[in-house]
Amino acid sequence: MLELKNKIKEHTAIVGVIGLGYVGLPFAVEKAKVGFSVLGIEQNPVRAERVNEADNYITDIKDDELKQVVHSGKLKASSSFDWIPQMDVIVICVPTPLTKNLTPNLSYIENVTREIGKYLRVGQLVTLESTTYPGTTDEVMRPVLEQLSGLKQGEDFFLAHSPERVDPGNKRYTTKNTNKVVGASDPHSLEIATLFYEQTIEQVVPVTSAKAAELVKVFENTFRAVNIALVNELALLCDRMDLNVWEVLDAANTKPFGIMPFYPGPGVGGHCIPLDPHYLEWKAKEFNFETHFIALAGEINRRMPEFVREKAWRVLNRLGIAPARAKVLIIGVAYKKDLGDWRESPALAIISYLLADGATLTYHDPYVPEIAVAGQTFPSVELSDTAISSADLVIITTNHSPIDYANLVEKAQAILDTRGVTRHLDGDKTKVTLL
Repeated sequence: MLELKNKIKEHTAIVGVIGLGYVGLPFAVEKAKVGFSVLGIEQNPVRAERVNEADNYITDIKDDELKQVVHSGKLKASSSFDWIPQMDVIVICVPTPLTKNLTPNLSYIENVTREIGKYLRVGQLVTLESTTYPGTTDEVMRPVLEQLSGLKQGEDFFLAHSPERVDPGNKRYTTKNTNKVVGASDPHSLEIATLFYEQTIEQVVPVTSAKAAELVKVFENTFRAVNIALVNELALLCDRMDLNVWEVLDAANTKPFGIMPFYPGPGVGGHCIPLDPHYLEWKAKEFNFETHFIALAGEINRRMPEFVREKAWRVLNRLGIAPARAKVLIIGVAYKKDLGDWRESPALAIISYLLADGATLTYHDPYVPEIAVAGQTFPSVELSDTAISSADLVIITTNHSPIDYANLVEKAQAILDTRGVTRHLDGDKTKVTLL
């Protein structure tokens, strides 16, 4: 333990990062920037090769910083687990998706844990950053590591959970200045893990167990999911009451206390909000406990793409155009503003619905050049005046900054704005229908 602590303090420890995606690669770069030698294991060989060529594929990393750590030899990548024995610290940043039945899929964590267990040696620290349900570190990983290695946690090796808190596209809060929660189920593991993260992160927050750290993360995303569902449900109610939900929310948010701004939209997307709350919902059943808020929030948020479809029908009917004959232009397919990530994006469900209705679909997204939906591939079209005016209906599903919304309102025949981005613009308001 003392040897590992000294290596961490002196930045001579070799750090391994398994999974070089939106969490793992920024983390690896931060560690390499302060002098740690970082070995990345990425099962996608194309990605591994891109890292070794300093070819950046993560928008939150500066190109010159990646080049600096790669060219200096501080960061290398491979698709092989043979590097595990060389590592002093092993950080796991692999995906944790859901099955079609909304149950946890831990196959990535389980596979990686088995590979680590084959090579695990005395004095190594293993930390899991992937979002998961409380109990994964202790109940899934620990038994495998101990059985395959013959070593004991807290004595021979150290095991901790420190959930990632990455907000893609956030220019203010990065890996370095976002508070980091760390939990472990023995004091030695907690001490070592806390020390490790303190080397590059400004504020580390220790908690008393790995389970507590796991619950912190799923609660954070559940908090957002529930509040998004609340304003989405308010939007559904305001639609029935013929009230402008944006006006109501803008006025409510002027209160200087007791409220926090959340806004409705076409649904939720990305790698966290649509997935993580269901991990907690699933785990709660083990304790004969029903998480009603979580289940209801998921139900409401999953309903929103169909509500957008219904509202699009209403706009088209008002124009005397049947959905099966409509030309629809979608603005933005990424799940979040100013990102190129379209995983779980509600825009995909909306497009699928409208295609099933027979509509002719095109889309524009400055960050996503091509998408595949319902067995079809669509390229992003140029947002020309002709493309706008020739569409019977323009649906804004992602509020990207580069879009000229004033011109969109001027040139479009009709707009369905699911993000409220046009609500403060001048122009012909009769063209615009808000969510």
